Amino acid sequence: MDKKELRKHIKALKKQHTAEQLEAQSNAIMQKLEKHSDFAKAKIVMLYYSLPDEVQTAEFIAKWRSIKQIILPTVVGDDIVPVKLDDSTTFAKGDFNIQEPQSEPYTGGYDLIVVPGVAFDRNGNRLGRGRGYYDRFLCNHANVKKIGICFDFQLVDEIPTEPTDIKMDEIISL
Repeated sequence: MDKKELRKHIKALKKQHTAEQLEAQSNAIMQKLEKHSDFAKAKIVMLYYSLPDEVQTAEFIAKWRSIKQIILPTVVGDDIVPVKLDDSTTFAKGDFNIQEPQSEPYTGGYDLIVVPGVAFDRNGNRLGRGRGYYDRFLCNHANVKKIGICFDFQLVDEIPTEPTDIKMDEIISL
């Protein structure tokens, strides 16, 4: 399958699951992340605020934002601009109806970056939504551990790749 076909295939698979099933999987995946040694030792973690069809992260972010330094992406033009959460951070819907933190850009380092995707393969390849935001962002953070998280049906045998695609170091699924 090419990338377009694979995106369509995964979208069809998502529709075969109820919201309750996806929520239960999300909770189990986030528990796996929480128990992961790289998350446990990380002080600065970049996560993402999920869209309705992604592994849900809102409760996880709420739980950990006062314990670890949580960084969330915002989209400005063609780029991801990271923003640090603090007690006063508010949210507003961004360009893609994603809840984005309203705060100053974060320019520091990361201990761990958790990445969403439409699909992943067992070699760490990732299929995004097709705009290259994460690939452009991650190429500047090559030495940071990158963990992709996804539902079980998003883990496929092979993702078609381009030279600019950035691999994950690990995938967490069920």
